Amino acid sequence: MKRSELKKTINEIRKQSRQLVRELDIVKGVYLGTGFTFTQCHVLFELAEHRTLGLTELSKILLIDKSNTSRTVKKLVSLGLISSKTCPEDTRQKLFRLTAKGKAALAKTINLADDQVESAMEFLSTEQEATVIEGLKLYGDALRKSRLQAQFQIRRIKKSDEPQMARVIREVMTEFGAVGDGYSINDPEVDSMYSNYRGKHSCYFVIVKNEKVVGGAGLAPLSEGDQDVCELRKMYFMPQARGCGLGSKLLELVLNEARKRGFKKCYIETLERMESAKALYERFGFKPLKKPMGNTGHDSCDAFSLLEL
Repeated sequence: MKRSELKKTINEIRKQSRQLVRELDIVKGVYLGTGFTFTQCHVLFELAEHRTLGLTELSKILLIDKSNTSRTVKKLVSLGLISSKTCPEDTRQKLFRLTAKGKAALAKTINLADDQVESAMEFLSTEQEATVIEGLKLYGDALRKSRLQAQFQIRRIKKSDEPQMARVIREVMTEFGAVGDGYSINDPEVDSMYSNYRGKHSCYFVIVKNEKVVGGAGLAPLSEGDQDVCELRKMYFMPQARGCGLGSKLLELVLNEARKRGFKKCYIETLERMESAKALYERFGFKPLKKPMGNTGHDSCDAFSLLEL
């Protein structure tokens, strides 16, 4: 997408988001005339769903800091809407739950919210309702991924990263049972990724969170393959780096580097049981092959794909 088109899209989404915030009564600071703030309502909603929650858990769910969560909870306690008790496992912590008064207040709030949505639905067809739901899901998920991605940094590997990257490779491959003969876990380069990817036709990137390497991927010429074919190598993520779009971001970066280096095709070997990885490659246009290319030495791999760059 061109920069001008991107800017136009951003402006339109922000415009519609502002209107949605106003229509939902968020600007006024209280929800639908209930007298409760949106944060207070969200605490009530979550306690209804989870029955009991501690301050730390509430803070994580609501995506706000503990001090703001604490102030909100204290106010709800003073209003008699929630009660607290000492956590049996940790006497320093308190658990909160709805009181009968809180359940009644929540029921009234839910009825008002349901009425608001039902009233709006009168102006939507069944197909449009499905579109709205899907759109909200997509945008909400995109915002979540953006928020989570901001905690990570993608950069070129450094010499000091080698021990951490080796740990990532070994832990992830062990997780998927990719150990023993014929797997890349035994490659000599595992312990020296920086040193082995410094060449003109190779590169390697790592994903870092709080100075800790949690993933990586790179490329190099395919061993005993055509000169215009590169291999996507050792793309692995620790669990905390999964599910927030980092795979797509890193893969796009590596493929762009492959194009800059003059490669016309990108080859990848993986395992059938690595379903998430295979799905990612398919989304990028990798086509499955019936047999391997080149001579990687990874005889235990059972899934092969190629992408025309």
